[in-house]
Amino acid sequence: MVRLSYDLHMHSCLSPCGDDEMLPSNIAGMAFVKGLDVIALTDHNSCKNCPAAEKSAQRHGISFIPGMELCTSEEVHVLCLFPALEKAMEFDRYVEKEIPPVKNNEKIFGHQLIVDEDDNEKGREPFLLINASNISFDEVYPIVSGFGGIMIPAHIDKSSNSLLSNLGFIPPDSRFKCAEVSNFNNLSKLLERHEYLRNCKIISNSDAHFLGDINEPVNFIEARSKKPEDILDALLN
Repeated sequence: MVRLSYDLHMHSCLSPCGDDEMLPSNIAGMAFVKGLDVIALTDHNSCKNCPAAEKSAQRHGISFIPGMELCTSEEVHVLCLFPALEKAMEFDRYVEKEIPPVKNNEKIFGHQLIVDEDDNEKGREPFLLINASNISFDEVYPIVSGFGGIMIPAHIDKSSNSLLSNLGFIPPDSRFKCAEVSNFNNLSKLLERHEYLRNCKIISNSDAHFLGDINEPVNFIEARSKKPEDILDALLN
């Protein structure tokens, strides 16, 4: 077993709320400087900067997990992580068809930049990525599992865009095995109120939208190796 420092929730310049300096190469470089072992890129409703992020992370010897922060039809944010880039991009194409075709207004919401590993702009996502998809929370588990990935309800202790704030409860037929909190100090109260969480792996990430917000190596997970599939397996056990 290896002990790995992680940050599995970050936004690149593709997310409209992400700073334009959050280029995949900068994210990987900052993660390297800070001493992280494994990172994930989880832009809103898109995986299109994951290919560049994977190559950038590999340059620095950092394990990379491709992912997405999916916004469900109830506006619940869910991290979707995948063991391989190919599966993530298949999921991306699936979700793309479930996003309302609302044009992004860059002056209001910001840019949605798609770049390569050398920071060259490849394009701009035309439709606003922070909108709710047509995928309900109950549908996330079977859909993501079908692409070989795992689902992690995001920042469940926050007062907006979280499972507990938007639904008010954990659906009794839920099957997720890992959940994210923004602050571990809130965990004890959550465990008191929601017995379901006692059988879940609980993690915490930066949800970084700016380079300086990327986590220091303060959170750790033990896995069989640094391979993405072993890291995802550790999140489920």
